[in-house]
Amino acid sequence: MLAEITGLQDNIFGVRATGEVTSEDIKTVLLPGLARTVEKFGEIRYLLILETDVKNFTAGAWIQDAKPGLENFTKWKKIAVLSHEKGVEWFTNVFTIATPGSSKGFKPDEVEAA
Repeated sequence: MLAEITGLQDNIFGVRATGEVTSEDIKTVLLPGLARTVEKFGEIRYLLILETDVKNFTAGAWIQDAKPGLENFTKWKKIAVLSHEKGVEWFTNVFTIATPGSSKGFKPDEVEAA
């Protein structure tokens, strides 16, 4: 499940992932939030807190997740991903090469730094 994180700075859109994440979660939470952020600020500053394993994202969720990345490719300013999975942190750090903005992985207790 994806849930929007409230209480962040206005220019940051954040979601928390728990349990199983489906394509419906992407369609109803992620896509509208990203669209709203781009419309209001012209760029995306994104915080993802993974409280579930990456393997809990369904195939449909992965396909839907690629959609906002491509549609908003030039709008990505900053991406911060918090996860207990070392591979997620590493991938997020390397992903900065493929995006116009920056991306960085963090450990779950580094939310303020993110």
